[in-house]
Amino acid sequence: MKGRRLTSLVWILIFTIIQVSAAKKSYIVYLGSHQHGSDATPEDYQRAKNSHYKFLESYVGSEGKARDAIIYSYTKKINGFAATLEEKDAEDIAKHPAVVSVFPETIYKLQTTRSWSFLDMDVPENRGSIPTQANIGRNVIIATLDTGVWPESKSFSDEGMGPIPSKWRGFCDNSTKFGVPCNNKLIGAQFFNKGLLASNLEEDDVNSARDTEGHGTHTLSTAAGAFVPGATSFGYANGTARGGAPGAHVAAYKVCQSRGCSGVDILAGFDTALHDNVDIISVSLSAGPAYFGGTNFLDNEIALGSLHAAAMGITVVCSAGNDGPDTMTVGNVAPWVITVGASTIDRDFPSYVKLGNEKLIKGASQAMTSLPQNQMYTVINGSDAAAPGVYTYLAASCNTSSLDPEKVKGKIVVCIDNMEMPRIMMGMTVKDAGGAGMILINNAYWGDSTVSDPHVLPATMISYRDGATLYSYMKSTKNPLANISPKTTKIGVQAPSMAYFSSRGPSYPTPEILKPDVTAPGVDILAAFTEFISPTGIVEDERRTPFYLLSGTSMSCPHVSGLVAQLKSVHPDWSFSAIKSALMTTATIKDNRYIPMRDHSGAEATPLAYGNGHIRPNRAAHPGLVYDNTIENYLSFLCTLGYTSANLSGLINKAFVCPSEPMKLENLNYPSIAVRALNKSTVVTRTLKNVGPPGTYKVRVKAPSGVAVSVRPPSLSFSKVGDERSFTVALTSQIKNENESGFKFGRLVWTNEIHQVSSSIAVNVVA
Repeated sequence: MKGRRLTSLVWILIFTIIQVSAAKKSYIVYLGSHQHGSDATPEDYQRAKNSHYKFLESYVGSEGKARDAIIYSYTKKINGFAATLEEKDAEDIAKHPAVVSVFPETIYKLQTTRSWSFLDMDVPENRGSIPTQANIGRNVIIATLDTGVWPESKSFSDEGMGPIPSKWRGFCDNSTKFGVPCNNKLIGAQFFNKGLLASNLEEDDVNSARDTEGHGTHTLSTAAGAFVPGATSFGYANGTARGGAPGAHVAAYKVCQSRGCSGVDILAGFDTALHDNVDIISVSLSAGPAYFGGTNFLDNEIALGSLHAAAMGITVVCSAGNDGPDTMTVGNVAPWVITVGASTIDRDFPSYVKLGNEKLIKGASQAMTSLPQNQMYTVINGSDAAAPGVYTYLAASCNTSSLDPEKVKGKIVVCIDNMEMPRIMMGMTVKDAGGAGMILINNAYWGDSTVSDPHVLPATMISYRDGATLYSYMKSTKNPLANISPKTTKIGVQAPSMAYFSSRGPSYPTPEILKPDVTAPGVDILAAFTEFISPTGIVEDERRTPFYLLSGTSMSCPHVSGLVAQLKSVHPDWSFSAIKSALMTTATIKDNRYIPMRDHSGAEATPLAYGNGHIRPNRAAHPGLVYDNTIENYLSFLCTLGYTSANLSGLINKAFVCPSEPMKLENLNYPSIAVRALNKSTVVTRTLKNVGPPGTYKVRVKAPSGVAVSVRPPSLSFSKVGDERSFTVALTSQIKNENESGFKFGRLVWTNEIHQVSSSIAVNVVA
């Protein structure tokens, strides 16, 4: 219908890259780190900016042209600038010996209560649990790079909050009409949109850190929202909403607008957040499959910004992407970030279709209205109800104005999800044509998954397989009848299982590093939402809600960010790599029925979907042993990929020399084990550090099918905290038949009387 506008950031959670075609493009020129330290002055920042003007002047002809071309000067922690350049100028600049990398920007898309109970985090009296030890993230600062924040949300109340940490250097931009006020909870809010504007993309957002989309408010409150009793999304999921670290302070860096997220703006957000002294940066964005948006890490804005964070000891948590269920779709694969997949929780919103033959088909819905249950309704295919002059394939998916009111009035209309027409809009089409309800059938690609949506009429979504059952019934009778059951919330269903949309490994540029790292709750997550728009994003939809249920790896990412805040409160002396290891090695690969986690199809899930497993917060506080890494380890990793000592020394502002013998990528001290291509045999090395009581650990291995595994030594003894012991893992292929080649999976566990330190094994066997 005319005037209807779907806000893309709420509905399109699957990443797409937008190619900006013009004679000039926005490029990032990366020069390393600045020489000035944490006590830098405004004069130091101006000096850095002037040096960027001077540098570019020699390529574009004058200082005036250089000033006009530069979009951002990154002057705080990251040394470089973003500028609108001719391709030839960019190529010439890349040859300068002081330049580490030059790359065109990428336009990113976002990857969009009960979940914390599901993670056993709602029992503060549990002895040894994180809440009793960490006071739930107090004195930690969590930042998000997202769509901003809705400051009026109760999730950002500062009641009971302690003072703002003295190290904080940021602020809330409250200087505009739509400004954002600070308090002791929400201590920072800034916006960055110069890059998006320079890309000549249409922009209709406000110049403010205020969230007009809802995504940023949702992710920030998931990570660290305050306790809010009585939270609900249109009557569903009633309960107390909370974030993972309610005691933490939060800061919102708005780098995404209604049209997307510019990589130029994202890097500016990183630079500012690092300057402001945040502890954790949560990034619910993805460059999609890692073969998009840069494959060498220093030509990708998120990988680059997060590497600077790693050099400062700051943890960066990223979404894996929503491009599943295909393999090799995972994004944000840098080994120095925590990459998070999405899985279900033990809450469901079932809505059943009752057929005229008494058969029940389970669906999913968050519809606000229901049909009378004392009567049955005629069922009609959308394709059989096409309006005059409308193609039947459009009516089959209930596209806008595609249905004939005379054919659908008072009936339940069957529509097919074509992955193009928003599901809410399909329901609006049926309602506008006078339909009584809608049965939405999933498509063959997404298969047996279903999505619960806040439909505007009685409606439910059923799986592709159940759609065949429905069609069979409709063909068996001249007058097919049905009804749709009222809304309900069910607790205690089998979970977790992997979400169909969650991006899968292996990592495209470096399959030697298993990605994603872990999985966390990411389906139907209740959290705060903006009240600027309806969560449907449709102009005529006047509904507003302070809390809303969203799904995506955007939702699983802040779960891990909140958990990182908890761990930093418990263990302020741990490195970001130690925290990452604790999360990974205590993760589980079983569900709440104590059987192996399932994939969305019902088959057993693999480490390509869940990484090292599903997070277990309370166990992560006491991992026993960790696989630790220093920034130098990651730089050695980059050396193997072709970067020079000179390139990398500039990043950490001290001398660094690449190893004379390049690191074997599989030997990065990672908490999981992955082998790119196993033909005969290979040996990988790992080192464990003790962070618990003294003790002896023995190894237990579940070998991948067709692969022999030998660990030496088979036991490791630790006498004190900080002790380190190394071991080797020899993997030998026993597969001779080419038809049996491919990825094989196993598990390696170091165990004593108290702890289990677990690592997934993923081996690509080539005959």
